[in-house]
Amino acid sequence: MAVDRNSQRLVIAGASSLLGGELKTLLGESRFAGWDLRLVDEENIAGTLTEAGGEAAVIQRMEEDTFRGARYAFLAGSTAFGKLCLGLAREAGATIIDFTHATLSDPDATPWFPKIETLAGKSVKRNAKTFSVFSAGAMAAASLALVLRKFGLQRLVAVMFRPVSDTGRNGIEELETQTSQLLSFQSIGSQVFGTQTAFNLLPRFGAGSKEDLQREGLEIRAEVSAAVGDVNEDAKISLNLVHAPVFYGLTFSACADLGEGVDSAKLIAACREAGWVVTGDAEAGPSNVSVAGESQLFMSEPRADLSRAGAWWFWGATDNLRLPAASGIKLADWLEG
Repeated sequence: MAVDRNSQRLVIAGASSLLGGELKTLLGESRFAGWDLRLVDEENIAGTLTEAGGEAAVIQRMEEDTFRGARYAFLAGSTAFGKLCLGLAREAGATIIDFTHATLSDPDATPWFPKIETLAGKSVKRNAKTFSVFSAGAMAAASLALVLRKFGLQRLVAVMFRPVSDTGRNGIEELETQTSQLLSFQSIGSQVFGTQTAFNLLPRFGAGSKEDLQREGLEIRAEVSAAVGDVNEDAKISLNLVHAPVFYGLTFSACADLGEGVDSAKLIAACREAGWVVTGDAEAGPSNVSVAGESQLFMSEPRADLSRAGAWWFWGATDNLRLPAASGIKLADWLEG
């Protein structure tokens, strides 16, 4: 079904999620403010009262006609819910902007983050109907890998530190509760993560947890592979995802083996050209706290390894919710021309 080219209807599916909330806020500050915004979510969330455009709004349940007449469908909930929405959104003819990984393995989905065309040398078609927007971790890793390819990248190893807000409100509430209980010398509950996440770095969660760091790490890795688009270059990249006991903000540490003749000034210039904000050595951070509310990638100045020639260390941070939300809206803005 073709959508009226003059339609100004937007749908956020997964509107009650943390990312859905970011999208709602940023859409209200963009060229799309004043458009017809429809908020939908899973059955158990339907009926929740929220706010959109300064007015009260009710989150509706998804129905067969949810996406009818929609120009853009922003999928921001769980992966399972995103997959449920795909068929209806496609049938309605909406342009799908997916944040849920529901389209991660879809060959017809176009990978997207700002600067991907320039960095990867790929053209993004404005008439594409399905876009897979990169998560914050994937955007950071892919952008860095593509920048470093210009400097003869031989190997890139990165550890991403995942905040509990990637789990949603339940994860935030459990970390908050565990923190309070531990400080009060009480036994902790662990319904979400199946283990102690407060004051604790972890490579995996408890056996009873529905959260799976390994699966999430593989999803990030798949996004990076889609951006790099070259088997030989992709084989140079290794990523690991680790739980960090923080509420918001993703940070990462990476080490790269580069070719000869690379210096800090050249690296900094290339990263800035790719959209990174590079902070000076005199500044603290960047950190998960300092990047809160920002829609860019941040890194400290690259540092040469003291014992290995050609090896460079990178430290970066980004708002794990604001960055992808802003990226998706930039995509819609670009599609509008």
